[in-house]
Amino acid sequence: MTGQKFEELVAVMRRLRVECPWDREQTNDSIKAATLEEAHEVVEAIDEKDFDELKNELGDLLLHIVFHSAIAEDEKKFMIDDVIDGIKEKLIRRHPHVFGDVVVKDNSEILRNWEAIKLDEGGRISVLEGVPKSLSSVHRAFRLQEKASKVGFDWEKKEDVWKKVIEEIKEMHESEEKGGFDEFEEEMGDVFFALVNYSRFVGINPENALRRTNEKFIKRFNYIEEKVRESGRKISESNLEEMDKYWEESKKLLR
Repeated sequence: MTGQKFEELVAVMRRLRVECPWDREQTNDSIKAATLEEAHEVVEAIDEKDFDELKNELGDLLLHIVFHSAIAEDEKKFMIDDVIDGIKEKLIRRHPHVFGDVVVKDNSEILRNWEAIKLDEGGRISVLEGVPKSLSSVHRAFRLQEKASKVGFDWEKKEDVWKKVIEEIKEMHESEEKGGFDEFEEEMGDVFFALVNYSRFVGINPENALRRTNEKFIKRFNYIEEKVRESGRKISESNLEEMDKYWEESKKLLR
């Protein structure tokens, strides 16, 4: 049943590529930004635990997979069947403890095997290959550290990771006092990298944590704006003392 529904979706997309001028004109480049947007909307639906919206957004993302594949098929690069075969074979190859006779003792060993298998695929030289440059810098730092840790390049105790954070903060302050912008910027980057590393070490995804904080800030600042509007003024006509008072109120009301 699922296979038939998927084939019907592919057929709809192929017809659109023939009969709809807009769909026919699109390229992988022209829709890639929209693909990224759909992926972000999937994440947003997950964050909000809105499963009806998640269902819709996953459909939109699936459409883009089919769309990109249809474009590639028209250009005789590959077909949707090749996409499916490729991911199926990859899953089987990277799970030898399920589809083979490899024995593993825990999830960390599964992840180490995963990285070792990936390194053997396609002539990769470094375990750090395959982390997209287009990721946010926070998430990219997390993934680079995660990949390195899976081959044993990691701290042993979280206390040592935290000491590194403090060390980097100290170096950042020292560079600020020297007055050199480039060095200061570099040291600040080291602080962010160390904080990301600490969050990873204690099991927190920094991208998720920062996204939650961003949303919390928006809600609290919106509360300030609403309270100022109630007094018949614009936010630009307020002052820090008033805004700070409403900020503290929002912290108690919006948890």
